Amino acid sequence: MEKPKKQRAGKKAGRVRRATRRRRTRTVRPDALNLSAPVTESKLRTMKIGDFYRPLKKPITVRIDADVLAWFKKDGRRYQSRINAALRKTMEREMKAR
Repeated sequence: MEKPKKQRAGKKAGRVRRATRRRRTRTVRPDALNLSAPVTESKLRTMKIGDFYRPLKKPITVRIDADVLAWFKKDGRRYQSRINAALRKTMEREMKAR
């Protein structure tokens, strides 16, 4: 004779757990790196900060105009990454001007 399963009390009783999304990693495969070739000045000029260095992400709250947010969201997922890329581009341009 099996025991009946107990029902949980409270709000979470009827909820179904969502599958977690896996984050895409942006690591470079070791076989894709060419460490034998020296890095020239021309390559250094064209390289971006994100080519080898991934800064830590910090969660913040920002108020953005609705039309600006809609413009970034129109292309679908990863709109926060596009906002970050736009801010980084502006930051690098201002740093270069100094």
